[in-house]
Amino acid sequence: MGHLLPRYVPVFILAISLAPAFASSPTEQIQETIEQVLTVVNNSAQSDEPDRKRQLRETLMPRFDWTEMAKQTLGKHWDAAAARQDEFVSAFSEFLGNSYAGKIGSYKDEKIVYLTEAVNNDQAQVKTKIVSGKGEPTAITYQMHRLDGDWKIYDVVVEDISLVVNFRSQFSRILAKGGIDNLLRQLKEKELTSK
Repeated sequence: MGHLLPRYVPVFILAISLAPAFASSPTEQIQETIEQVLTVVNNSAQSDEPDRKRQLRETLMPRFDWTEMAKQTLGKHWDAAAARQDEFVSAFSEFLGNSYAGKIGSYKDEKIVYLTEAVNNDQAQVKTKIVSGKGEPTAITYQMHRLDGDWKIYDVVVEDISLVVNFRSQFSRILAKGGIDNLLRQLKEKELTSK
C-alpha cells in the first residue's frame, strides 16, 4: 500500500496521546503531552527498546477514541460489519498503536507552535505548526471530542490530509476486493502501512 501521511506524523499523533487527565483544555493536553514525549525520548537510553515501546503503548491506547476512529475509517461499511465491529476496533487500535509507538524515537529537534483552539460544546479543533530546522513548517490539526470528561482524539489532519479519510479510502478498496475478513487479516498481519 502507498504512504498515507508523511512518516513523522505518527510521532505527533503519539505526542498528543499521552495527555494527562488534569489538563483542562485540548491545547493544554497537547502541550503537556509533548513535554512528556520529549522526556521519554531524552531518557530513552535508560530503558531498552521493547520496554520503552511498552510504556508508550500503555499511555497511547487510552488517549484515542479508537471506536470512533474505527467507525469513521470504515464509513458506510461500519453497519455492514456489525458482527465484527469489536474485532475490527481491536485490530485497528493494535495496528496503529504498535506502529506509532515504534516510531517515537524519531521525535527530535522539532519546535511546536500552538496556533488556535476552537471548542464548540464537546468538539474541539487544535491547530499547531511543527517547525523543523530541516524543512518547511508543517500544519497539524487535531480533531478531538470530549468523552467521559476527557478529550479524545478521533482524527489528525496534516497539511489538509486527514488520517481517517486516508484510511477510509484504503479500507474501502480492500473491502471491495475481499470483505471484512480480508481487511482484518491485513491489519493483524501488518500488511498495511500507516506511514
